[in-house]
Amino acid sequence: MSAFSANITGGLCVLWTCCAAAEPLAPFVDVAAELGLTRVHTSGSLAKGYIPEAKGGGSAALDFDCDGDQDLYWVNGKGGGHALFRNDGLAGFVDVGEALGAAGRGWGMGATSADFDNDGDQDLYATQLRENLLYRNDGDRFVDMAAAAGVATPYWSTGAAWADYDRDGDLDLYVASYAVFDSTEVERLGAQWKGVEVFVGPRGLMGAADVFYRNDGDEFADITAWARLNHPSPGYGLGVLFADADADGWPDLFVANDSSPNFFYRNRGDGRFSDRSLPARLAYGRSGQIQASMGITWGDYDNDGHPDLLATHFEDEYNTLYRNEGDGTFADVSAEAALARAGWAHVGFGAGFFDYDHDGDLDLWVANGHVYPQIDRAGSGSAYAQPNHLFANVGDGTFTQVALGAEVPRVSRGANVFDFDNDGDLDVFVANLDDRPSLLRNDVGNRRNWLGLRLVGTRGNRDGIGARARLVAGKRTQTRDLICGSSFLSSEDRRLHFGLGRVERVDTLEVRWPDQQREVFTDLPVNRYLTIEEGNSDK
Repeated sequence: MSAFSANITGGLCVLWTCCAAAEPLAPFVDVAAELGLTRVHTSGSLAKGYIPEAKGGGSAALDFDCDGDQDLYWVNGKGGGHALFRNDGLAGFVDVGEALGAAGRGWGMGATSADFDNDGDQDLYATQLRENLLYRNDGDRFVDMAAAAGVATPYWSTGAAWADYDRDGDLDLYVASYAVFDSTEVERLGAQWKGVEVFVGPRGLMGAADVFYRNDGDEFADITAWARLNHPSPGYGLGVLFADADADGWPDLFVANDSSPNFFYRNRGDGRFSDRSLPARLAYGRSGQIQASMGITWGDYDNDGHPDLLATHFEDEYNTLYRNEGDGTFADVSAEAALARAGWAHVGFGAGFFDYDHDGDLDLWVANGHVYPQIDRAGSGSAYAQPNHLFANVGDGTFTQVALGAEVPRVSRGANVFDFDNDGDLDVFVANLDDRPSLLRNDVGNRRNWLGLRLVGTRGNRDGIGARARLVAGKRTQTRDLICGSSFLSSEDRRLHFGLGRVERVDTLEVRWPDQQREVFTDLPVNRYLTIEEGNSDK
């Protein structure tokens, strides 16, 4: 059995895990306002005359001060400055972005958090309409080194994701670009949708090329062309995700493109990728149609050992669940999983697979919100502010929608699943356009058992990004991948999380590290976060 350290981080559980005698009316309660998350997102005019005004709204979950709880980096739009919300437990969240030099500038889109320099603390990368930001965490301050490191980019950047694609021990960066945009060359409210004037959409603009940066230590090298990621027909990129889709040990790449075919690149293991978008059946919808892909999430919803992919889409489409067939291909099973109809009248953005009720299978969160404020007067039955969706996994390959009670419909974008109060169940942070965010505290999950894992790499990247954990408890086997960058322009809690139901011990936990070395742990306790350091095994 390998050595590990275990602790329930922070002293927050006593107050926040009190259980009433009866099940609450709703599984989540919005506590953003009472915990100080009241900053209002600003994104241009309320009429949304131009397409950048309808995008953005990403966030990153991170423990930037290494105190054991999850903080938040919240990306603002035009001119407002970003926020670094320090989690002070029962006292709520305090914005320390300005004081620590991380408030940013310009028009923000999304954010990721990763230890790109392997020094033991979390750094930040923010995508923007112009000139991205790379904040190195120096402990008492953040230093923007995007220009010096060569990752500022002059493009309209959206989604970003980190992975050690070449397994050399440090994290590399893929940045999606959306479009070439100049407000002086685009007519304001120059298009129509369902009989009302709206902004010119992506098909009225030229797509911009994505960029792939290899981490070379103090600098990053643009190796997009060399790695064969320079697609001849750039898409309108939004969500980005690195994950090992074929279980060969090398992180593959999926890019969700708006109103253009999606990209799926298989990592060949020699530093280059092969475009497998069509053979993998990920480029189009089930009927061969182009979809408006926004957000993405990765998780093994059917517990077959092959993690699956979901992409969110525009109204009059459906959110697509791609089941991983285990042979390098995916099948659109949205209808069979009872997910297609629910998203038809909504515009989906952020998404997350997570076990909200700790019953041992992955449920699904989808954040919704239209892009056209004018849709409220179109008479189409759609609305600008929309309710978010929670889908419970039934366990037979299907999902059922769970009522969220009195949640106020908002224009939601990025959704971030993380355990902000360290009580063992997963909460949801949602960035809302031109509004304060939502922090939805989970009030049902920790009534059942659970296990959380914090992985620390030693031979490879310190975050352990690219590791896969396989847990056996009772009669159920679960698989989790440690990724960095998903949902919509967001970056998730780095800790892996397993719901265990009534099972009181974990039989076996196997961790496959990014370099493919494996460590096995047996007879583990539950209801705590375990920190596992790579290579510290008892021989």
